[in-house]
Amino acid sequence: MEATRKLKKSVIIKQRKEQEKAQVGGASTAKLLNCPTSPRKMRLVVDLIRGEKVEHALYILKHTNKEVAIRVEKLLLSAIKNWEAKNEDKSVEESELFVKEISVGGGRQLKRLRPAPQGRGYRIRKRSNHVTLVVDSKNNVAQN
Repeated sequence: MEATRKLKKSVIIKQRKEQEKAQVGGASTAKLLNCPTSPRKMRLVVDLIRGEKVEHALYILKHTNKEVAIRVEKLLLSAIKNWEAKNEDKSVEESELFVKEISVGGGRQLKRLRPAPQGRGYRIRKRSNHVTLVVDSKNNVAQN
């Protein structure tokens, strides 16, 4: 009878990451955590590029007059680089990359007090958000 060994959670997570890296092809993700902007403001920009081709999405972000667009543009470039690392034999132009999924969730809130009249204090919530972006190729989606 073989004794089963219980693995630490960190070891299990490391093994999963190695398995994900071993998988060649497919979609790649990039995450932006604790971005110091409210999720509502971030969703305005994110909704513009959902489902768009990567080249068109970069063009939209470059010409959007919002501060958040700069952060989303960097995130999109990171996702493209992640895809290139996964698919070394393919080129970005030929594979027709597009923004498959992009979601914004609420992050941590910093809670502050602002002085108010008559000795009161108004609560201020400085919001942050998490953005997850998934990039995939049109050719890969057609195969599935």
